[in-house]
Amino acid sequence: MAFPERLLSEDEELIYDLRPHWWTLVVPVLITVVVTVAVGVAWALTPAGSLQAPARLVVGMAGLLLLALLVAGRVLRWLTTHFVLTTERLIFRSGVVAKFGREIPLERINDVTFSQSVFERLIGIGDLVIESAGEHGQSTFSDIRDPEAVQLQIYRQMEASGRRRSGYAAAAAPERPPGVLSDLERLADLRDRGAVTEEEFQAKKRDLLDRL
Repeated sequence: MAFPERLLSEDEELIYDLRPHWWTLVVPVLITVVVTVAVGVAWALTPAGSLQAPARLVVGMAGLLLLALLVAGRVLRWLTTHFVLTTERLIFRSGVVAKFGREIPLERINDVTFSQSVFERLIGIGDLVIESAGEHGQSTFSDIRDPEAVQLQIYRQMEASGRRRSGYAAAAAPERPPGVLSDLERLADLRDRGAVTEEEFQAKKRDLLDRL
C-alpha cells in the first residue's frame, strides 16, 4: 500500500515513500518456513486410519494459528509503515488498528545523522536521528533503507524549502516607488534653505507619502 497522496497539500510533492528494509521480514519468513515444514512432517507421520483426516486438520489449524500470531502482525506492520519525505515535511506513519504518526516540517529540522554497523552497511540498512525544534526534540527512525542517501536528500529538500520561503517573503514585501525617499530628502532640503514654505513642504510631503 502506497502512501495516500490525498494527504499531501496542493503544492507538496512526494520525494520518498519508504517501507522498512527487507531485513525486517527475515524473521517472519524463517518462522513461516519452520512452521510449514513442521506441519508437513506432522502430516506425513500421522498414522493411517479414521483419525488421520481429523488429526491433520488439527495440525493444519495449529500451524495457521501460529502463523497468525507470529507472522501476520509483523507483515502487516511492515506493509503499513511509511517513512515519507516530501518537499515540505517528513512523515512517519505506522499501524493498522492502533496507529502512530509523526510529522516534522523541514524548516524545523536542525540536524540529520545516520548510524550503521558493519553488517548494516553490507545490506544497506541503518537508523536516522532527526534533531528538530519542538517538544520531541530528537526522533529516531530505525530500519531505513540506504540512510546516507536519505540524509542527503533531506538536506537537499531543506535547502530548496528555504529558497522557496525566501522567494515568497521577497515577493510578498511591498515595493516602494523609486525616487520617493530621495524626493522627500530634496524637499526637506528646499524647506531648510527657505525655498519652500512649511505649508508647501507638508502638502508635497503628503502627496509623496500617498505614493508609498
